[in-house]
Amino acid sequence: MNFREEIRAFFASRRVQDTVAEIRALPPEAETGRLAVYSWLGDRGWLAPHWPERYGGLGLGPAEAAALTEEMLYAGVPDDLHTLSIGIVGTFLLHSGTEAQRREHLPALASGDRMATVLFTEPTCGSDLAALRTEARQDGSGWRLYGTKIYNQKSQFADMALCAARTRSSGVGMDGITLFLVPLDSAGVHVSTVGSMGNDRFTQVVIDGLLLTEDAVVGAVHDGWTLMNSLLLLERTGIDFHAKARVLLDTVIRRARATGRLSPELAELDARLAAAHALAWQQVHNLAADRPSPGGSAMAKWYASEHFRPILRAAAEVDGLDSVLTSWDAEAPADGIVESAYRTGPSLRLASGTSEVMLYLIATGELGLL
Repeated sequence: MNFREEIRAFFASRRVQDTVAEIRALPPEAETGRLAVYSWLGDRGWLAPHWPERYGGLGLGPAEAAALTEEMLYAGVPDDLHTLSIGIVGTFLLHSGTEAQRREHLPALASGDRMATVLFTEPTCGSDLAALRTEARQDGSGWRLYGTKIYNQKSQFADMALCAARTRSSGVGMDGITLFLVPLDSAGVHVSTVGSMGNDRFTQVVIDGLLLTEDAVVGAVHDGWTLMNSLLLLERTGIDFHAKARVLLDTVIRRARATGRLSPELAELDARLAAAHALAWQQVHNLAADRPSPGGSAMAKWYASEHFRPILRAAAEVDGLDSVLTSWDAEAPADGIVESAYRTGPSLRLASGTSEVMLYLIATGELGLL
């Protein structure tokens, strides 16, 4: 079997599907955190298959990493902590961390023994990270951090976080931002949950005088803005957004067949998602060829995530008011998957860069309009 066939068989196994069933049956106040599935993947080197073997991977490429993400989402396994730990924090360490940081953290992330999250957004700073206010003040040879981060995900389950803080002030907001590795179980770090429309909560993380050594700095001091813009591009292919949209549309199509309500609109949406899939995989091929495309990745992310609204409108046409019955209602069609998507769908236009930011990147970087 090839790599995709192997991981597809793994996700179809009884123990994984039993886990998926348990997740879908969780009560409203519960959410997924450290999943045993991640450890099972880590045991095989599959959690980060594109990482070098010395860091816990298999030395494969972006295509295998993308295939893992697709099959994980197609199987119904939540990918949040995987995206945060491997796709974002792991990518930053792999490309810009010191060798000591890589050896200390990457094998533990690749095995699923350690989880990481991201602390970028703040109460007054969402997509505009140039406006962040969290401070890192020099203290001897180290740094003391002060600030509040909010709308982060899975921080209550993670061991550490990649945190953006301002290390100097200037008239240019992008200048003077540095990235730090923050151990979340430290004194001076306070994690609390914040309600959200989705099944998963956000978190607020208050950092009050946490002392970090120079070893906690990722990349060069004051160079965080450059790193965030260049390395987040490697995570933003549109693969995950397409997979989530595909799972939702396939659910709606199955309901349409069962109720005799197949329509040309659903056929058009199916074709559009096929185009989104091709566009996303083009970005994966660009990464494999070491030619990442900022404009192309923005297009792929925007195009895939913008399909959630028309898919949800189609779901309402198929099941009417029943489409908003939750998974905790025995009469909910498709186990309440559509209702859950009504609540989480809007966030997909915000995650990994808002649709408006993606359009700006396309206009400036790809089309040269501004």
